[in-house]
Amino acid sequence: MEYRSGETIRFGSCYCRAVSFRVTGQPLRVGICHCADCRKTSGSAFSAYAVWPASALEQTGQVSTYGNRSFCVTCGSRVTYVSDDEAEIMLGNLDMVPSDLTPQYELWTVRRESWLHPLPDAQQFEHDRDAVAEPEPPEPEQPERIRTLETEVPRSSELVRPV
Repeated sequence: MEYRSGETIRFGSCYCRAVSFRVTGQPLRVGICHCADCRKTSGSAFSAYAVWPASALEQTGQVSTYGNRSFCVTCGSRVTYVSDDEAEIMLGNLDMVPSDLTPQYELWTVRRESWLHPLPDAQQFEHDRDAVAEPEPPEPEQPERIRTLETEVPRSSELVRPV
């Protein structure tokens, strides 16, 4: 939506609408990421997002934050990723769909599913945009355990899969 000042304002929210936000102006960049963090936090094969200056974001509602990623405390939807100077908004949280935002780049293409094709006209990066390609560390031979408050959780490679 465009307002009198000529600036574009986009609105969005979490799944239950307890957290809502608006971003003013055009994003700095729009991208897709296939890294492990984005896959885990989105529950999908990739994340699609747009990045604005942090000052362009206004947000209401109660969130919990883990690793700069904010989640609605009611429905658990991922809402924003805010650093000191930037705010990342998941494209799926925008109210106006389809949006006019087109990804300009893809990150972590080495982890892209084989059934997904590169986006035409989007710059491709094997890893992060500014990182030198580094090999992923090898998996440890002894499975590590993840400690939680009450119990130990086995790594996914230790879980028994149904036949």
